[in-house]
Amino acid sequence: MTSAIRMGVLALLWGSGFLWIKISLNQGLTPGWITFVRCLLGAGVLLALAHRAGQRLPRDRATWGRLGVAAFFCNALPFLLFSIGEQTVDSGVAGVLNATTPLWSLLIGLALGSERPLRAARSAGLVLGFAGVLLVFAPWTHGSGLISVGALALLGASVSYAVAFAYMARHLAGRGTAPLALSAAQLLAATGLSTPALTAGGPAAVTWAGVLAVAVLGVFATGLTFHLNYRMIAEEGPTAAATVGYLLPVVSVTLGALVLDEPLTPRVVAGMAVVLVGVGLTRVRTRAAGAPEEGTARSPAGRTVLRGPGRPDRTTPRGPDGPYALRSTTKTGISRSVLRW
Repeated sequence: MTSAIRMGVLALLWGSGFLWIKISLNQGLTPGWITFVRCLLGAGVLLALAHRAGQRLPRDRATWGRLGVAAFFCNALPFLLFSIGEQTVDSGVAGVLNATTPLWSLLIGLALGSERPLRAARSAGLVLGFAGVLLVFAPWTHGSGLISVGALALLGASVSYAVAFAYMARHLAGRGTAPLALSAAQLLAATGLSTPALTAGGPAAVTWAGVLAVAVLGVFATGLTFHLNYRMIAEEGPTAAATVGYLLPVVSVTLGALVLDEPLTPRVVAGMAVVLVGVGLTRVRTRAAGAPEEGTARSPAGRTVLRGPGRPDRTTPRGPDGPYALRSTTKTGISRSVLRW
């Protein structure tokens, strides 16, 4: 399978998650049930893959405690918020708002001091990104829905991802647990955390189409894509994985228009483009002369070694609804965490 085909398959599977959420809602499932089943099936897929790879779940309480926090902010809470949001907001728009996660991550990094002061390009990217969100919802028009519960829930999900990635970079990345096992454990914890949401109304008149949609969401758009993303980072590097991220809102908007007849207005398309350009500018980083390129590190002997999942320098999870890869770097003996989208 060529790199382009692999990237296309991964983007299609991952970006289709918003479509499957919408279909599940339309076919009688509640946000609580969608969240629970999604976590359960995703965990089952990753457990099977981890067992096949000979990877064992962590056993110490400290790791499980950290996984519980990560599972809440990276899985249980955003999965629920996306399902709540899509009750009133189109699936394509949900995909566009998901793409704002790196913008929130940048703001959190600035607040925590883990990000350097913004230069012109990154500052412009931050402004453009949020301007794109305003363009999508057009608050100057009547009934835009910018401050609706659904829109706020979707933005809250993106912020939750950003909080989760900052936490995982500090407390889970590079601690020696095999990535598939760590991901499976995290989704197991998320399954337990999402159980209380089942009490908020049970499924009513669920159709077989709804059952199939949530099954595809859990197995393919959550569990399998998690695994495929790790393989892409390992075999082709973080740049290829990051490129997939820019395709997700395109996939969600296109599928929403083709399958659900959601309106594909010029304003939404323009807003999506502005968001992606803004996110791209926020990822611009200056590099000192002689410094290793992103995704590589210099060994003491001066050799270049690749960072990524599966090797000692590689780290870990990323959010199942957005291709975000975490890696830790060390500079002048000080460890710092970097979030890569």
